[in-house]
Amino acid sequence: MSSDRSPAVRGRPQPPPRGVRRYLPFLGWLPSYRREDLPGDVAAGLTTAVMLIPQGMAYAMLAGMPPIYGLYASVVPLAIYALLGTSRQLAVGPVAMVSLLTLQGVSTLAEPSSEAFVGYAIGLALVVGVMQVGMGFFRLGFLVNFLSHPVISGFTSAAALIIGTSQLKQVIGVDLPKSSNIFATFGEAFSRFSEWHLLTLAIALGSVVMLEVLKRWKKTFPRALAVVVVGTVAVWGLGLDAQGVAVVRNVPAGFPTPTLPSLDLEALKGLLPTAIAISLVGFMESVSVAKAFARKNKYEIEPSQELVGLGAANVAGAFFGAFPVTGGFSRTAVNAEAGARTPLASLITAFVIAIALLFLTPLFYFLPKAVLAAIILNAVAGLVDVHEVKHLWKVKKADLAILTTTFVATLALGIEEGILVGVGVSLVAFIVRTTRPHVAVLGRLPGTEEYRNLKNYAEAEPTSGILALRIDAQFYFGNVTFLKDTLRNLELAMSEPLRAVVLDATSINQLDSSAESALAELHTAYRERGVRFVIAGVKGPVRVVMERSGLWDRLGERGRALRVHDAMALAVAEPESEEDPPPGTREETVREPIPHAAPAHAHA
Repeated sequence: MSSDRSPAVRGRPQPPPRGVRRYLPFLGWLPSYRREDLPGDVAAGLTTAVMLIPQGMAYAMLAGMPPIYGLYASVVPLAIYALLGTSRQLAVGPVAMVSLLTLQGVSTLAEPSSEAFVGYAIGLALVVGVMQVGMGFFRLGFLVNFLSHPVISGFTSAAALIIGTSQLKQVIGVDLPKSSNIFATFGEAFSRFSEWHLLTLAIALGSVVMLEVLKRWKKTFPRALAVVVVGTVAVWGLGLDAQGVAVVRNVPAGFPTPTLPSLDLEALKGLLPTAIAISLVGFMESVSVAKAFARKNKYEIEPSQELVGLGAANVAGAFFGAFPVTGGFSRTAVNAEAGARTPLASLITAFVIAIALLFLTPLFYFLPKAVLAAIILNAVAGLVDVHEVKHLWKVKKADLAILTTTFVATLALGIEEGILVGVGVSLVAFIVRTTRPHVAVLGRLPGTEEYRNLKNYAEAEPTSGILALRIDAQFYFGNVTFLKDTLRNLELAMSEPLRAVVLDATSINQLDSSAESALAELHTAYRERGVRFVIAGVKGPVRVVMERSGLWDRLGERGRALRVHDAMALAVAEPESEEDPPPGTREETVREPIPHAAPAHAHA
């Protein structure tokens, strides 16, 4: 029995590997492997392999590659990630989203399924891998934070429709012209209704129904393998290939010879945007799945090491004919539910697929492409996130607008362009929110020393002649003008002369030089008018900036307080010296309260 300190112990949160083990995680779990975990890992490895064989071939077809390359992408990458990744259940291999990105990016350079296309797709895996390893070593995993949840939801929903449309020709048995416009593809398909191959359509629809029924019956059942077996036997036994049903035909056996992928400079430039998109989207999808199952099984993953593991999987895979891969949710769910306890389950999956490559490829000859299309359609059906649309409609319509914009841009412009538009819209929305932050005018709750937003608390009472407000954002050059204008407008709306201004700074976490200068200007302008200016609840990082600039000393003991209540007491207190003028001594200037804000760059 291994010690409770073993990383393999379930139910105990474990720290990430340290030292060498941090970069070679298998040194943490393999030497202390527990015998009692073996049955679960073996069962999970076999189950996941049975699922991954047909799924990998289907996703290879989606990526514009011959189906056999889906198996190449399911052996070496899976094994490398098992050794270098930090998730115990994550199953790495071809996934729908990355396959679609591969097709979209590489098809601008070569015709899908051509020799040149295959070479570029394998080279793309190498570029993606190098990028991800580099991001991992420099700990740049935070970059995926720019892909907000509404952006991902809108992007994946649109991508699901694009993926589904791309399989339409396999479903109806008609060779449709390539188009980035899904409406044009549907229009072309229905205009050629008389050419639809009914046997192919029946196989596709029957496979979809069978997949859905088996899924509802038992989630861990290898339904993809079941439809592959049924479809293959039906085509072989009834001779449906002779009646026009498209099949996979000859599938080469064995592994490809290890080869260094080659890319010329022009091809590299053309694939760079796609490589960036796959690096980020693939990592986002993978780490989200890994975190979900780590949380469920009570252990931690290391995001930067996840980048290294995924990157190494793509780099190594590129030498063995793999196109870009990442962690997939459905396979990981099956892997976990089948009993995976450690990454050994993934090593067993890779071994079983390798055996299939060596000895079982002749069995795929009569496999209908319509069945592979059905597997893809079933897998991506859940990507259309209707629930998130309903949720955002209730919770945050601004985020719903970002989701909708990303969705429309992805459909209209393309995959990479849709992501860029979504990220751009998210950043613009963030900038707008921070330059026009929420500001609350405060009043005192009767019988207490608490101050709350007058709009939200009807019982709160303002103090005559005193303007108390709270700004809920970091104070920086972008919202300096907004705060000055807000103070001016609030003073103009007052029915009595302004005696003092109390700024509740408890929600201000950062202060840049422009904002510090603005506070100094406000302090001086109010002082010249005989209006007290008191700041309450200043946090440490903000105080440091104010101390370095000298503003902290200029405010003095009468210009700063720990709480709003204390600041209000200072605002109405009698002066202690000539340098501390009583409030409201120059009321004749009340309607010219604050100088207009200087341009932001003046203090930057």
